[in-house]
Amino acid sequence: MSDRSALTVEAPGAGGVGASEPAIAIEALERRYGERLALSDVSLTLERGLTLGVLGSNGAGKSTLLRVLATLLRPHAGSVRVLGAALPAEADSVRARVGFLGHEPLLYRELSARENLRFQARLHGVAAARVGELLAAIGLERRASDPVRELSRGMAQRIGAARAVLHDPELLLLDEPRSGLDPAAWERLEPLIGRSSGRTRVLVTHDVEAALAECDAVLGLRAGRVEYLGPPDGERLRALFRA
Repeated sequence: MSDRSALTVEAPGAGGVGASEPAIAIEALERRYGERLALSDVSLTLERGLTLGVLGSNGAGKSTLLRVLATLLRPHAGSVRVLGAALPAEADSVRARVGFLGHEPLLYRELSARENLRFQARLHGVAAARVGELLAAIGLERRASDPVRELSRGMAQRIGAARAVLHDPELLLLDEPRSGLDPAAWERLEPLIGRSSGRTRVLVTHDVEAALAECDAVLGLRAGRVEYLGPPDGERLRALFRA
C-alpha cells in the first residue's frame, strides 16, 4: 500500500504561484449503498493534463468513484472538487466541462447515432457540424441513420465515445473504454479519448498492462479503500491484483 506522500499526482512543473486548481481534489470521500460502504476514506489530488488509472476487482468501487466525479452520485462524506468546483453544490457547472463514457454508453437505443449526437449537441449548445465531424472520425457515417439497437456493441461504444467528447470537455471519465472494440476501432477512438487526446483523464480498467501503458499514476481500490496510489509500477500492481 502506498504512503501518504503518494496521494498527490502532479504534472512536471505543477504547483507554485499562479498554478491553476487541480483537475480533481478528493479528501476522505465516502459513498454508501444502504449500509454497505462502496468507497471509504479515498483521498487524492490529480493535476491537469495527466491520466489516472483506477484498478480493482469487481465491486472494488471503481465505477462508483467515476460516477461521483461525473456528478451522477453524491458523496456521503468528505470533499470532492472537480475542475475547481465543489460537488455536489456546483455540479451543474462541472457537467458542461466533463465527458463521461460509462460501462454502458448512455445512448437512446431507439434513436440513430446521428439523432443521439444531435440531441447531445443541442444540450451543450454545440454546432450541428460537430456531429458530422465525429461520425466521420469514428467511422460510422454509413450507419449514422440506423437505430442504436441495430448496431453492434462496438459500434455503440464508438458512438458513446463521440458523445463524451462532443462538447470538447476538459476532463474525460472513462469506464473500460476499450470494451467491445477491436484494434481498428480503438485506433479510430484513440485521438478522441486516448492518451494522445491531450485531455486530463480518469481511466477505469481491469487491465494492468493498459494502465501501465496509458497512465501517469494508478489508484488501486480494494473493497472501496485505497490499496495503492502512486506511479504505474508493474511489479507492485501485478502482485496487488494477483492477491
